[in-house]
Amino acid sequence: MMPQRIRLQHEAAVRHPTSIIGCQVRREPPNSTQRYTRWINQLAPDQLLTQVFTSHGPTVVMPTWFCSRAWFSHVGPFDEGGRGVPEDLLFFYNHLRRGGGVVRVDQSLLLYRFRPGAATQAILESTIWTHRVCFLEERALRHWATFTIWSAGRQGRRLYRSLSEGARRKVIAFCDVDKKKIKKGFYCYEEAQERPKPRVPILHFRAARPPFVICVKLAPLQGPRLGHVLVEDVISTGLEIRHLRTGTSSAMLGMALRCWLLAHARGANLEKSPNYGESRSTLRTPSRDQGWS
Repeated sequence: MMPQRIRLQHEAAVRHPTSIIGCQVRREPPNSTQRYTRWINQLAPDQLLTQVFTSHGPTVVMPTWFCSRAWFSHVGPFDEGGRGVPEDLLFFYNHLRRGGGVVRVDQSLLLYRFRPGAATQAILESTIWTHRVCFLEERALRHWATFTIWSAGRQGRRLYRSLSEGARRKVIAFCDVDKKKIKKGFYCYEEAQERPKPRVPILHFRAARPPFVICVKLAPLQGPRLGHVLVEDVISTGLEIRHLRTGTSSAMLGMALRCWLLAHARGANLEKSPNYGESRSTLRTPSRDQGWS
């Protein structure tokens, strides 16, 4: 821990009493979880809230957290269920549910050591996925009448199968850029109990209707195909595109609220926006290598 950490984070906590205050970190060894480290250090202030659905987990890493005792007590204690429980993720979600904000002091104030045998390595990816999908449904999907899943690939289909029955019924289509997937025309949910089994259309992305849940990696969003198209579409709405900047991470954007923002810009009729505490930038901006420790 750097000697100025407590002072700087305390000053930020006084200004933001209902926020978790994080900071940038320096990794040890320096080359461990490089993409994840870039992600937690380089997120823009608004992205600390708009990227809470990604596979990386909390947008400020738990060893850097700083908040008042009063706010900690308001949110509630950590889940002490033991090995295999993502207690930081669960606390972070509860914090957001109670209207908390997320702030990062943009100085490297912590030496963040990577240990291959850390307890967090025992947390199953499937456990984290289940919590993420539930949080996505709670905070976004329940406000939408219908939506499109962007990606007819493995992650898009996995998301569809993981949704509750009510949320699955809201999926009007998959969309993609892959000609083979589009040519197939539909995805059949073989595990479904109902008859006939649901067949969800697979459309070219330009024919799809927002809002979207985007299930592609961040890195391809910078690429010459999908990245160019998304930037072009977002610019046409007059919105900022900070979330598309190069080099933020290649983590799976299984859940991204920027899809809500894009939908909002295109005139989708949404009942209400989720409450994300102090920041309101999500209303105007569209917006883990594995290893949380």
